[in-house]
Amino acid sequence: MTLFMNACAFLVKVLTLPLYIAEVIGLFSFYKRVFPLIVYKMSISYNDKMKDNKRELFRNLDKFYPTKGSLRILEVGCGSGANFEHYPTGARITCTDPNPHFQKYLKKSMTKNDQLVYDSFIVASGENLKAVEDNSVDVVVCTLVLCSVQDSPKVLQEAKRVLRPGGAFFFLEHVVSDPSSWTYFFQHVLQPFWYYFGDGCETTRATWKHLEAAGFSDLQLRHIQAPLFFMIKPHIVGYAVK
Repeated sequence: MTLFMNACAFLVKVLTLPLYIAEVIGLFSFYKRVFPLIVYKMSISYNDKMKDNKRELFRNLDKFYPTKGSLRILEVGCGSGANFEHYPTGARITCTDPNPHFQKYLKKSMTKNDQLVYDSFIVASGENLKAVEDNSVDVVVCTLVLCSVQDSPKVLQEAKRVLRPGGAFFFLEHVVSDPSSWTYFFQHVLQPFWYYFGDGCETTRATWKHLEAAGFSDLQLRHIQAPLFFMIKPHIVGYAVK
């Protein structure tokens, strides 16, 4: 099966060579403007299918309120603000995303969720959160982001840096499937196409290993099968405490 998978993957890479060339010479940059609209539309369906999982996950936010003041949340790779509806009233939100074109759709989510206080939108990658001070937030939220960042361990270290002692990193991510499954086979074979469709998204990452190695004091992590397209059914969900 491994030989067959490698042969299929090679064929797909050959077929996606024009897309690679287009990206290298900058012709693919227009997709950066279109992608936020696609995410905004898709997040409606994703939220509907994953509402119970999100509700269960973000119920744990109550554990990380500071002794004084409002809950301070930093959302890394905020996209169109699909998580806002699950945050507690009065929480203060700082949003970051490397794609500035998300801001239009982010404002729509802010208007719908006026129970929250929005501090700022920072154009930044998860690997470089220098605009956020050390030990300055209670919670970092990162959902469907670690699949597309350049350096997952660096993102996790940045999250630890900005979290106050005892704060938590909340995650919900699709991950690679079991190697014995057909899902694993198609994740690897079709990954080159998926990369361009998902603006750098990868279905083949074992993200839980990075979380386990990140040095958090406590890790609450579950593997689930999400009610989604088979390529992104395998998910991990939970939180890690600094």
